Amino acid sequence: MTAPPVEKTPTPVPEAPVRPSRRLRREAERDFVPAGLRGTLGGRIVRGVLLTIAALATIFPFYAMVVLSLKPSAAVEFPGSLLPWPLTGEAYDSVLGSQDVPRWLLNTLVYSVVSVVGVLLLASLAGYAFAKKRFPGREAMFWSFLSMVMVPYHVTMIPTFAMIAKLGGVDTYWGLIVPTLANAQAVFLMRQFIQGLPDELFEAARLDGCSEWQVFRRIVLPLLKPILATLGVFVFLWHWNDFLWPLVIGQSTDMRTLTVGIASLQQQNVPLNVVLSGSVIAFVPIFAAYLVGQRYFTEGVTASGIKG
Repeated sequence: MTAPPVEKTPTPVPEAPVRPSRRLRREAERDFVPAGLRGTLGGRIVRGVLLTIAALATIFPFYAMVVLSLKPSAAVEFPGSLLPWPLTGEAYDSVLGSQDVPRWLLNTLVYSVVSVVGVLLLASLAGYAFAKKRFPGREAMFWSFLSMVMVPYHVTMIPTFAMIAKLGGVDTYWGLIVPTLANAQAVFLMRQFIQGLPDELFEAARLDGCSEWQVFRRIVLPLLKPILATLGVFVFLWHWNDFLWPLVIGQSTDMRTLTVGIASLQQQNVPLNVVLSGSVIAFVPIFAAYLVGQRYFTEGVTASGIKG
């Protein structure tokens, strides 16, 4: 006897998720916010107006810098000079066509990029050692190193310059970069972030036969991406805008950075539009660095606030 055919139950087709309407989403978002934080309609309008005024006050100096840099070489008259016409690029042609500004831009780029790489590498290694390694005098060494944050930079600048000068580091890249690599704030941030990582990750890696360098490279560094991006933006900003140490260590015109070079232009009675065009050129790399690391920057600030 033949078995009766088995009827196949049709597989139900999953229904497409129904997207809630915009009104329902607004109501859900409104219900999610506590009533004490929602405020009244008048309060929201006042806050919006105040925030708009604050945003305009913040943006106005940048607008004035860009517009005045595009003006012809003439006397500045307010408020007429702030109107976006007539515009010309002669100041940028003068800046980019000179022999000094490209050299200053290269010096600043080398100083900032190499310092960022060195600070992040040394700070991550030191932070990992202070956070997860056990050795005699660890706490005393860490807090002694961190106490350097409380010492004004100007106090240590003269001894540092004297030591670098004896070693022949004046007017050199290494003399400009090396004294800035020991960053106590960066080590502190790294230590606080790494302390929040679970010890089980490192124990499992050591059981699998990983060396300390492999643990640092394969586990610590990938988990440090948000704080590395955050700290990298800050360090790049600090070094790009640094003025005092490059002024002291760079004795010749060829070793000046952009900040020192632009300040020297003001002493040479250079037109205002030329000085401001140099400032715009100095601002663009900082803004580009922030745009590149914006996502990691936000994650790093959030994680630092939670773990610190």
